[in-house]
Amino acid sequence: MLNHVILIGHLGRDPELRTTQSGQTVANFSVATNRRWTDRDGNRQEETEWHYIVCWGRQAEVAGQYLTRGKLVSVEGRLQTRSWDDQQTGQKRYRTEIVCRNFQMLGGRGDSGGQPGHGRSQAAQPAPHDAGFDPGGADDDIPF
Repeated sequence: MLNHVILIGHLGRDPELRTTQSGQTVANFSVATNRRWTDRDGNRQEETEWHYIVCWGRQAEVAGQYLTRGKLVSVEGRLQTRSWDDQQTGQKRYRTEIVCRNFQMLGGRGDSGGQPGHGRSQAAQPAPHDAGFDPGGADDDIPF
């Protein structure tokens, strides 16, 4: 069995950095990917898909330091679905996220692609379970 994801897209927001009760650093951010095609009538179509990314440990620290909204990034990791009870409605909510194993800032100097000399981040540590995580808050705007 295999659970492996590779994405290339633009950051929808700056990483949100925090520390769990156990002292583990975690960063959350979103990445937008686009799909373009021509429909049967010859009209160009485009669809944007939002992906929610979670980085842990040193990986999270590097993300918080170097990643910013709009930058082009490659993310590699695994899919994980979390659930929680909505505090306002009490309903069970779900979000599928990518637990980041590696990321790489793409692009060259002067563009939105990253810092020179800071390509691949260090390998991520295994993600611990964090029951206090609140994955609410979707990105409604597209940064590009």
